[in-house]
Amino acid sequence: MPRQARRKSESEIYHVMLRGINQQLIFEDAEDNQKFLEILKECKAVSECKIFAYCLMGNHIHLLMKVEKEGLEQIFKRIGGRYVYWYNGKYRRAGHLFQDRFKSEPVENDEYFLTVMRYIHQNPIKANMVKATADYALSSYSEFINLKDDQLVDTDFVFKMISKDEFVRFHNEVSSDKCLEMEENKFRVTDEQAKEIILKIAKCHNASEFQELEIKTRDIKIKMLKEKNLSIRQISRLTGMSFGVIRKV
Repeated sequence: MPRQARRKSESEIYHVMLRGINQQLIFEDAEDNQKFLEILKECKAVSECKIFAYCLMGNHIHLLMKVEKEGLEQIFKRIGGRYVYWYNGKYRRAGHLFQDRFKSEPVENDEYFLTVMRYIHQNPIKANMVKATADYALSSYSEFINLKDDQLVDTDFVFKMISKDEFVRFHNEVSSDKCLEMEENKFRVTDEQAKEIILKIAKCHNASEFQELEIKTRDIKIKMLKEKNLSIRQISRLTGMSFGVIRKV
C-alpha cells in the first residue's frame, strides 16, 4: 500500500513527532537527552529552521518548528543519522533506532500554534510523569521562563502573540488538547516505575542489555514483567523486543 502524502503547511510551520522503532526507548539516561538536544541545535543551524517548542518523552519526541532552507525529510534525516550513530556506539548496538517515518501535521494559524505548543509542553502531565508543566526538565517550557542568549527555542515569535504572563497562565490551564495523539500515553505503571522494575528483575540498565539475554532467561524475565502489570507495549518499548515475541511468552 502506498504511503499517504505528507500534508504541506502553507505557513511552513509543523508539529512533528519522532518515535523509537517498536516504540522502544530512545533516551536511556540524562546523557542521551543532552546529546539529542546538542544535535538538534547543530542541525537547526545547518538547516536554518526555527524551533518553537520541544519535549523529549523517553520513547518519542515532539517538536513545533518552521522549515526554511530545507524540508522536513532532509532535516530529520540529518538529526536521526547523527543521533543513531552516537547512540549505537554508546550502547554497542546496530540497526535502526527511529521509526522510519516521522509524523507531522501543518500548523496554519496562531490559535492552533498556541494549542500545539501547550500540548507539547503538557505531554508529561498527560503521561502522569509530573504534576505541573514547569516540573518537567526535558521540554522547552523553561526556556520561555528563563530567557538566555544562546538557547534552542525561538521565543520571540511566541511573545509577539502573547505576553510572558499570558504564556504561563495559558499553560496552567487544564486542557484536553489532542495533537498527533499517541495511543500509548496511558500505562498501568509509569515508564520510570517500569524501568526500575526491569532493572530489579532482569538486572538490565537499557534495551541493548535486555536483548543480549539468553533466550530462555529472557522469556522468564518477560513473564515476570507481565506479572508485575507491565503491558506488552510497555515491555516492548522499554526493552526493544518485538510486540509479537512478548505476546507469545
